[in-house]
Order: sequence, then C-alpha cells, then structure tokens
Amino acid sequence: MRADPIPLPEDVAVDCAERYACLADPVRVRLLHAVAAGPATVDELAELVGVSQDTCAHHVRTLADNGFVEVDAAVVTGTARRAGLPHPAETVLGLLAVPDRSDDVPGDVVVRALREEDWPAVRRTYGEGIATGNATFETEVPPREVLEATWLADHRWVAEVDGAVAGWAAATPVSARECYAGVVETSLYVGADVRGRGVGKALLRRQVAAADAGGLWTLQTSIFPENRASLLLHRAAGFRVVGVRERIGRHHGAWRDTVLLERRRP
Repeated sequence: MRADPIPLPEDVAVDCAERYACLADPVRVRLLHAVAAGPATVDELAELVGVSQDTCAHHVRTLADNGFVEVDAAVVTGTARRAGLPHPAETVLGLLAVPDRSDDVPGDVVVRALREEDWPAVRRTYGEGIATGNATFETEVPPREVLEATWLADHRWVAEVDGAVAGWAAATPVSARECYAGVVETSLYVGADVRGRGVGKALLRRQVAAADAGGLWTLQTSIFPENRASLLLHRAAGFRVVGVRERIGRHHGAWRDTVLLERRRP
C-alpha cells in the first residue's frame, strides 16, 4: 500500500525551486566551473566565458545572492557549501521537509547500554531486519564475536519496551587512520512487533547524543531507497543526503542502490 506523503510547505518548495533555477543559465554554470579552479576577477571571468563585463557581473551577483560564490573586492571565489542546496535525491525521495520530532519520544521506550545478556535478542532483531529484504546487504546474522569486534564498545545501545529488548543501535569505525577517528558507520534495527512505536526515534536520539558527547564528528549510514521509514527517521534527526550510490552491491542476485546520509557534529 502506498504511504501517505509528507506535505511539502509552499515556502520550502519555492525556495528550493529558486535555488535550482539559479543554475538554469549556462553562463552561470560556466562561471561556477571556472572559479572552481581558483579565485578570479570579474574581468577575467567575462573574458573566459565570452560575455560582457556587465553581463558577467550580473550573473556573479545572482550566484553570490544564492551562496554559490563569494565576492570580495571584485575577486570571485567559489564556495563548497552550495548555498544549502538540497541534494536532488532529497527531492526525488520526498525528504525535503521532514519535521524534526526528535524530542517526541514515547515514555515507554527505555534506551540503555547493551549488556551481556542482550546479545540473543540483539541478534534476533538483526535477523528480523534481514527478513524484510530492505535493511542490509547481509543475508545471515553475523556471529556475536564479529559484532563485538566491530562495534565501538561505548556506542552500543538497546531499547526496551515492557522490559524486553525491542531494538538496538551501534557504531562502527570507517577507518583505522587517525584522521578519520571521529567518523563512524551507524546501524539501527527495530524489532518486527514494535515498529511504528518510536523505538527507532529513541535509539537514534541516544546514538546522536552519545556520539556528540564522545567526540565523534561524523555519523554516516547507507540505506536502501525502498526503506522509506529509515530515510525519514534519519532525515528528521539531522542527517543529510550525500548522494545515491547506484548499483553499489548485489543482494539476492539483484543490483541494489543505497542512499548515503551523514550527520556532522554541530
């Protein structure tokens, strides 16, 4: 059954359309391409793209107004932040306007650190996620020893509902290199019989708070486009879409895409 879409506020739609429209002129695209190589004056850019100085100045002002370039004493410099322009995938996936309800956590969900006795329930929940076909490339639950060796010890969480483990969250380092010490891949699974009750929201809230407090500066996760619930959950928690990795892996004989999202510590 088709899920009800989240209404997109008119102001968000207009703002996004105007920012995309800023790049609808080929001269502006060529200007951005030119300043990517380094700062340049308006005169230099006008000569490079073959337009008058007045025309070039007009396009530069438009780009600057939308945050794509910075201008200081007639020197134009490109910016990497893209004026907060949403990734096109966020439009296609319906992730442009996801309300932040991170504080709206049910009172009957308790999140705590994973304990020794939780492992059977954690692996069972992992298996329930695998069974959906849209949670992971894994087709079998990894052995406990593998998970223990992989997950960061201070970033293993379980959620309880009525005293029983209802889900878990964990973080795995992406690299052994010191420069990436604060970058982790996050995982989050919710038991089949408690989905839709705020368990994932509670787990992700704790995971993000613990990561910020623990010195982790980037949380990243890869989600199948078909897993809309997880996409919405992470988007509402402050993750942004970095891109879509097309045909990144085979799953039961079929090529699958994943959406790469990340959250940077404020």
